[in-house]
Amino acid sequence: MRPVDFDEASVSFTRRRLLRAIALGGAAFAAVPIVNTYRFEVSRHRVSLAGLTAPLRVAHLSDLHFGPFIREGSVRAWVDATLRERPDLIVITGDFFDHLFRGDGAPLLRLLARLSAPLGVFGVWGNHDNAIFGFDENGIFHPDWRERRTNWGRALRASGVRILLNEGVRVRSDLYLAGIDDERTGWPDLARALAGRRGETVLLLSHTPDALPSVPSNVALTLCGHTHGGQVKLPVVGPLVTSSRYGRRFAEGFVRAPALGFVSRGLGVSNLPLRLDCPAEVAMLELTPR
Repeated sequence: MRPVDFDEASVSFTRRRLLRAIALGGAAFAAVPIVNTYRFEVSRHRVSLAGLTAPLRVAHLSDLHFGPFIREGSVRAWVDATLRERPDLIVITGDFFDHLFRGDGAPLLRLLARLSAPLGVFGVWGNHDNAIFGFDENGIFHPDWRERRTNWGRALRASGVRILLNEGVRVRSDLYLAGIDDERTGWPDLARALAGRRGETVLLLSHTPDALPSVPSNVALTLCGHTHGGQVKLPVVGPLVTSSRYGRRFAEGFVRAPALGFVSRGLGVSNLPLRLDCPAEVAMLELTPR
């Protein structure tokens, strides 16, 4: 899988400050994680699912973290790479925004509006999204956070991205796509999300993999993000931080809990622009009939 470079001019002034600090410290090796932040790859995966009647190509994007470290050039490259793959379906498993995001979201909306697939473009909210709406995992509410979330959902829908908030939709005669609210900062309702299923194969979207142990066996595959694969992985030690109550169990890739899940390493970064041995990814999943 060949890394894809994108426009480093999209990086904000924060990066320059960090690089200056590294230079002053004389730690040249420390620049490697910075460089890796601004590269990504198209990873390819294949899995057979019971009930499918025809193959399906799904582009899975996650954790864009549009904000101080990730700007338009980054998102443009991800969108271009996704479109080159010509997927049947595009999904985005949350954290469209970084919790430090301030200002105008119109540039992100314009870029996401370019995404197109025969079966549609869908997403779910993540904890960073809920944070900018005014509700976080510490239970802090902004008085109009519900209105903010509704308005952002409408804006994304106008840009061609439908947020599945504890709901589902039949995207093909043999496939039901469902999405739940973020477990850490929202109110996920899996039963409600699956209520419209009529025997189709179920593909579920959940921002965090911490929801996986609660997913029933009639869900064929759950796509998640949130962990960033650890963002920084060290030899022997592995992922440093996954932000999961299950530690490294659901850090990345295919997992069982016991239902099958796939955890993306994501595309953006949070807290610091660092990635080491944990490349960002647009995950292309080829789902085939079993």
